[in-house]
Amino acid sequence: MDYDEFIVIIEQQARVGRERAEQAAQAVLRTLAERIARGEARDLAATLPPEAAPWVHKDSPDAEGFDVDEFVRRVADRAGSDATTATLYTRAVLTALWRAVGSKEMEDVASQLSRDFAPLLPVGPDVEVVSAPQFFEAVMSRTGLDQEGARAATHAVLETLAERVAGGEVDDLVMRLPLELHPPLRAGRAASGGKATRMSREDFVARVAERESVDRDTALDHTRAVFAALREALPDKEFHDLDSQLGSDYDVFLAHR
Repeated sequence: MDYDEFIVIIEQQARVGRERAEQAAQAVLRTLAERIARGEARDLAATLPPEAAPWVHKDSPDAEGFDVDEFVRRVADRAGSDATTATLYTRAVLTALWRAVGSKEMEDVASQLSRDFAPLLPVGPDVEVVSAPQFFEAVMSRTGLDQEGARAATHAVLETLAERVAGGEVDDLVMRLPLELHPPLRAGRAASGGKATRMSREDFVARVAERESVDRDTALDHTRAVFAALREALPDKEFHDLDSQLGSDYDVFLAHR
């Protein structure tokens, strides 16, 4: 693949013009070079169009072990964009990269990334991740909230849920949900130290109510809406794993609406 073809793929995937596509390519590839080992970056450079190869050059032999949220933050800084746009750019550039270097080389790159990068990768079973606007729309349709209200309700419920379940389950949710929903999940896991916190259904709703500054009846309604959105967003196995950690006391949240 030549350089023009590489950039055109990014233009099409990100729906931007050539200048922004080239900025996105530089931002993502430079950040990727920081995240992988020098040997892998060298292999990647050898298979890229010559014009793009310098963007994956690195001096340090070591990979920086940052997570996907930090990856997107660095892309956003380099591209002068917000996190949502940086996420779009990252998906677009990684798709172009896959088509340029082939599945084998892309698998080698992916093997150096942590599991939470799965939603951004162009191949594999974890590509189809519901977008944040879709998730919020699912909450809005069940509550009558506007988008900001749905965002606040979602964050309150997810932070509380991440306190309630084990850290490994939170990691699985991070892998399956859009990046905009990662902060409350990470905050809840940090608050619990990664250990599931014993919490009755009533206590769960009380924490949601406090975080969202609403009464308990409203918090219950919002909690049920967010759980319904989770049911739609998660694969059956992942939702079953989540359900199994909560117990029958939480069935009122898990019922279809």
